[in-house]
Amino acid sequence: MPAVPDPSNLYSETVAGKLSPAVAGHLERIYVPNRSENSVWVIDPATLAVVDKFRVGVHPQHIVPSWDLKILWVANNAEGRTDGSLTPIDPLTGKPGPSIPVDDPYNMYWSPDGRYAIVVAEAYRRLDFRDAKTMKLQYSIETPDCAGINHADFSIDGSHALFTCEFGGALTKIDLVNRRVVGTIQLSRYFDRPEVLQALSKPGRKPRKMVDPVVPRQTIISAMPMPQDIRVSPDGKRFYVADMVSDGVHVVDFATFRQVGFIPTGTGAHGLYPSRDGKLLYVANRGSNRIRGRPRGNGSVSVMDFATETVRATWTIPGGGSPDMGNVSADGRYLWLSGRYDNEIYRFDTTDGSVLRVKAGREPHGLTVWPQPGRYSLGHTGNLR
Repeated sequence: MPAVPDPSNLYSETVAGKLSPAVAGHLERIYVPNRSENSVWVIDPATLAVVDKFRVGVHPQHIVPSWDLKILWVANNAEGRTDGSLTPIDPLTGKPGPSIPVDDPYNMYWSPDGRYAIVVAEAYRRLDFRDAKTMKLQYSIETPDCAGINHADFSIDGSHALFTCEFGGALTKIDLVNRRVVGTIQLSRYFDRPEVLQALSKPGRKPRKMVDPVVPRQTIISAMPMPQDIRVSPDGKRFYVADMVSDGVHVVDFATFRQVGFIPTGTGAHGLYPSRDGKLLYVANRGSNRIRGRPRGNGSVSVMDFATETVRATWTIPGGGSPDMGNVSADGRYLWLSGRYDNEIYRFDTTDGSVLRVKAGREPHGLTVWPQPGRYSLGHTGNLR
């Protein structure tokens, strides 16, 4: 793995202006995968116009920059069916190439040395390591204790990856050198309250909200956590995990692999994106799921300070919305997010939190902003270093 130049800020090479020569000539575009219509819409960020649309595979989930920054891959996972695929997009032209059949690629990452594509086969509880160029399968790591394995981030030295387990309320640690699972831990916003954990562990069906066993007139969320996106702190010591059920961000110490904190953010905490200077973490709170015929969701964006682990500001969407996944523009001025249950995308101004809406296809999900600063990609919608 290319060395981290600044151990106090592993995001130092993704600041505004540090575009790699590898992205020279790449079109400035927002690529939006629309899960329910098996398409990608291409948007010009300068004009906000939709400049292209094309069909891809079944249920496109995320658009993933390649390790060498030369290809954008659409992960069409087909959700456990046999027709999953990866569709390459040439960022010089914005046009797709022939799709490659791949088992259930819900998401995709890259080994930090660039040798392997790590295809997250969510339905099979498996990580498939494929040749980064040909996509031929090289080996797999089974993750039987990680139901709904999906999002990941990497240790500062590239030796380990932490993956969230959406349907198991857990986090699993992978040793990339020895190709094995190190361990899996359960997450909880009540991690430091044994009396609440004991109440939640009792058998029997429980309402989503229960009376707090200790604090009068307070309630606790009884539903199993549903961890989503994950991001590492600038110094590599902590990992932050968005939780759509717990409505906030879990804090996990990497060295001990233990939960050490919880930060409430907003309803349906889902996507996590560092600011270009590596000082802030934008938390996309997707809100309550929008049901057809009902009003928009109550989604928002929380602006968290990495140093203090506090929320500085909350950006709301006038009229409501469902901010999901995306990334920050190359200059850091805008945060682009899909509006998954409102068939639109959002452009948040990072200076004041104001937002613009742009129409998208049906159920837009893991959009990517391109190009982005950085030397290489670790995957997802642009986890660059």
